[in-house]
Amino acid sequence: MSEAPRPLPARPPRSQLVHWAVDTAIAFLVMVLPALFLGVSIWIVVIVAVVLGWFLMPVTRRAELRGLAAREAERGHKDPPGDA
Repeated sequence: MSEAPRPLPARPPRSQLVHWAVDTAIAFLVMVLPALFLGVSIWIVVIVAVVLGWFLMPVTRRAELRGLAAREAERGHKDPPGDA
């Protein structure tokens, strides 16, 4: 029989800069092929991805904070990490 996996260690939430960079990269990857196929300039795609990443940053940070709080609650700690 295998043992139950160890719980993940507690960690602070990632910075907003990390969330912005990841959100921007994902937005770019989602848009780049269809936009280039339609003849949109690559620079327009980059600018739109940067703006979308900026607007999505608070949403993904809150989602991470909720996930970390749920992880801590599962481990039995009272205080969630971060500044939510």
